[in-house]
Amino acid sequence: MDAAAFALARDAKLPIIVFSIKTAGAISAAIADPSRGTIVTA
Repeated sequence: MDAAAFALARDAKLPIIVFSIKTAGAISAAIADPSRGTIVTA
């Protein structure tokens, strides 16, 4: 994620979930349970 994408998310008040994609099923797990990552809010 670059600085422009981060700024757009911040301006739209969208939370960003940061998680590792190195494990199988990480994306679906983060969607199903956001506590599996770190939530960044502005």
